[in-house]
Amino acid sequence: MFSKILIANRGEIACRVIKTARKMGIKTVAVYSDADAEALHVQMADEAVHVGKPPAAESYLLIDRIIQACKDTGAEAVHPGYGFLSEKAAFCEALEAAGIAFIGPGVRAIGAMGDKIESKKLAQAAGVNTVPGYLGAIQGTDAAVEIAKGIGYPVMIKASAGGGGKGMRIAWNDDEVREGFVSATNEAKSSFADDRVFIEKFVDQPRHIEIQVLGDKHGNIVYLHERECSIQRRHQKVLEEAPSPFLDAATRKAMGEQAVQLAREVGYYSAGTVEFIVDGNRNFYFLEMNTRLQVEHPVTELITGIDLVEQMIRVAYGEKLSFGQQDIRMDGWAIEARVYAEDPTRGFLPSIGRLTRYKPPKEGPDASGRTIRNDTGVYEGAEISMFYDPMIAKLCAHAPTREAAIDATREALDAFQVRGISHNIAFVTAVLGHERFRAGRLTTGFIAEEFPEGFHGASLEPAVSQALAAIATLVHLRTEARAIRIDGQVPNRTPKLGKDWVVLLGGTEYPVTAHPDGHGYDVELDGHTLAVRSDWVPGQTLLTGTVNARAITVQVDKKPDGFRLTHAGAELDAVVRNPRAAELNRLMPVKVPPDTSKFLLCPMPGLVVSIAVEVGEAVKAGQTLAVVEAMKMENVLKAERDGTILAVKAKKGDSLAVDQVILEFE
Repeated sequence: MFSKILIANRGEIACRVIKTARKMGIKTVAVYSDADAEALHVQMADEAVHVGKPPAAESYLLIDRIIQACKDTGAEAVHPGYGFLSEKAAFCEALEAAGIAFIGPGVRAIGAMGDKIESKKLAQAAGVNTVPGYLGAIQGTDAAVEIAKGIGYPVMIKASAGGGGKGMRIAWNDDEVREGFVSATNEAKSSFADDRVFIEKFVDQPRHIEIQVLGDKHGNIVYLHERECSIQRRHQKVLEEAPSPFLDAATRKAMGEQAVQLAREVGYYSAGTVEFIVDGNRNFYFLEMNTRLQVEHPVTELITGIDLVEQMIRVAYGEKLSFGQQDIRMDGWAIEARVYAEDPTRGFLPSIGRLTRYKPPKEGPDASGRTIRNDTGVYEGAEISMFYDPMIAKLCAHAPTREAAIDATREALDAFQVRGISHNIAFVTAVLGHERFRAGRLTTGFIAEEFPEGFHGASLEPAVSQALAAIATLVHLRTEARAIRIDGQVPNRTPKLGKDWVVLLGGTEYPVTAHPDGHGYDVELDGHTLAVRSDWVPGQTLLTGTVNARAITVQVDKKPDGFRLTHAGAELDAVVRNPRAAELNRLMPVKVPPDTSKFLLCPMPGLVVSIAVEVGEAVKAGQTLAVVEAMKMENVLKAERDGTILAVKAKKGDSLAVDQVILEFE
């Protein structure tokens, strides 16, 4: 077996590979840019080599630097992770020429399947169903419009070398094709150094289901069942699960066998994924093949018990697969929630900054047969950079049934503490609790259909809100009880805690009466009693306990006038007052926020790519005003109403902060 391997990647996937290599007794080498000098993968590896500046094109994408790092450290093989150089045939060729093993497929497979256009042509030739589209080179926006018209709207514009949702746009008319073609081309060029794009029919009401394949260099290929990846936002996967709640055994077998046939056609070995789009009648069409490890591979590992990274390393070394198709099991259900540094309440815009608190839930199995796994590449105090993907972690849960896996994931997310930046934990928790998700009625349009106005916090059932009001009562009384025990008070003047209170929770008042009882309080609320029990003490940021014997986990953050409680996808401010103070508070004037309607504000930290208007220009609602790039994604900012430009406060190339003024309207 290899004695030392280099991981040509960063973040959670680099840490993931290091864990398996360590388990196998293999030493590891990390590479890092200036921005990642203190990163977790650098700390975990046995050795680390600096490869360049923060932009990926000046560090992680430099083939000669990676190969030199291998030579300098004696690394015998390279695991590419995903993204970056993982699907670059030129990288594989350069490693081969240097006598370094590539932990992935051969050059032929990468060339044939790593390119979306060529892979579709190959699939068509092999008799695999593909989505209608145009696979040739597209000469400019006018040609793109004509092609789109010929296919019929809506169409999908996709980067040939794309991945991770970058370089992808849906267009419903000619204008959107022109705009989408330019943005997709620019993103493809900056992210993948390849500006080719293709256009295909966008299938309405689709499911995104993919098959994991695994092959060795001796001609053995198997499929490890499927993953349902339909919950997406801007074509970026948010939640994945294995198996799919939609497939039956016959469809699963047919898709698996077709995936294996395609892999065999190109002489594929290693761990790759064949992606399909599936309609409501379980008809499936080939989309593309990813020749590298997928982000969502943990859910497949959890239901099959097979470590895919270990298998990739063994295959690269020349070993045969130690199992056949008949040996692959499908045990229970697994769900993965991607935790991103983004703000769902601001259109999911990227968020950067330092993680002032990072406390993931406890990993491992519990007594009920549920297992929590958290793949991450950060730690408390680490910084989320604007230069790379905004992923913080991948939280996975495995349980005997789908319902149990959903519940386990939600409970773990309730305990997942992230502060210092905006994040999407509340959003993914809300999606998991959505009736349509729990019923398994999924499409790739789920988020757009169920959250058409964006996400502004989960709506809680009355019983959950009442439970949180009772929790707020306990938190307040424990805090007050500690305060009155402070030394140095006037003798014989120790205040006493009353029993009647008014809880203001998320704008709703709950008059309560609290009676201490053992490890908690019996809280009378709306005509019934809630028995709240917890060992929580002031200063703790996570409360675990029970309400009427039902387990509950709530995050507690101190605020100047109360607390912020986070639970089940909702973040609610809670203030507990005595009845007289609550009465006076109702008389307080409401502070009106400032009017920003006459300004175009930068919605995220980013770089101005272009300003599309001038001073004095009249603009119409929907017209493009500016383009800002953040985390390798172009964000087109459009006018929300008709108006005239009074002032332009930014220019191309400016680096802007959140809410910095770009334009002012008359």
